[in-house]
Amino acid sequence: MNILLPPLCTVCGAKFPGGEGNGVMCEECRGGIRFLVPPFCRLCGMELYEADGQNPLCGECLKNPPPYLLARSVVRYGAPVQKMIHKIKYGADLSIIPGFAELIVRFDMTEFADIDCVVPVPLHLKRLRSRGLNQAVLLARLFFADRLALVHPDWLTRTRNTPPQTGLNKRARRGNLRGAFQVQKTGAIRGAVVCLVDDVFTTGTTVGECGRIIMDSGARAVKVITLARVDVPRRGRRLRY
Repeated sequence: MNILLPPLCTVCGAKFPGGEGNGVMCEECRGGIRFLVPPFCRLCGMELYEADGQNPLCGECLKNPPPYLLARSVVRYGAPVQKMIHKIKYGADLSIIPGFAELIVRFDMTEFADIDCVVPVPLHLKRLRSRGLNQAVLLARLFFADRLALVHPDWLTRTRNTPPQTGLNKRARRGNLRGAFQVQKTGAIRGAVVCLVDDVFTTGTTVGECGRIIMDSGARAVKVITLARVDVPRRGRRLRY
């Protein structure tokens, strides 16, 4: 089988040396992935340069607290991870799922043990039909593989087909998403601890808007988990406690 169909890295497509491999990713791609390490801002989950006290906050969260209780990501949004996400997001390439699983299995889910329900960030129906899948739903099922009954892709919907957020500043992103989401299961969400799942955390605008809508519907708390995080330069990264 290896002669007829040589195993390839699911990220870059390179052949494994000697025709042998684990069928997931090559050492070069695996070596280019950086896992996020503490200390984190206790709210947005941004890596901090140093933290000497308990429950540190970054300057942005101190100035503008988000509507969610905490946000955490697994890896930095570097070149290999970007390729993985693009393959499934724009190419509906399900062969990359074992690669995602390899990253997610190393993530500590302790902070998400009290979740009552899991809500993937939704796509507009038009975009969902175009892409064929919602990568946030697939990631939610990987993060909560042992609690699949908690995953509810239809509890939050996108009511407007908004333009892509890429290239917009934070203010423009907020305006672009205002009024774009709607909770469908208000009764089920009321009083619950809800986990939002998305692929990439950039400025936090998307999960922030979703979190605000969910909290307005009566949720007790919102937590956010994403596969990757973009290192966005921010002012005021000085720590406060």
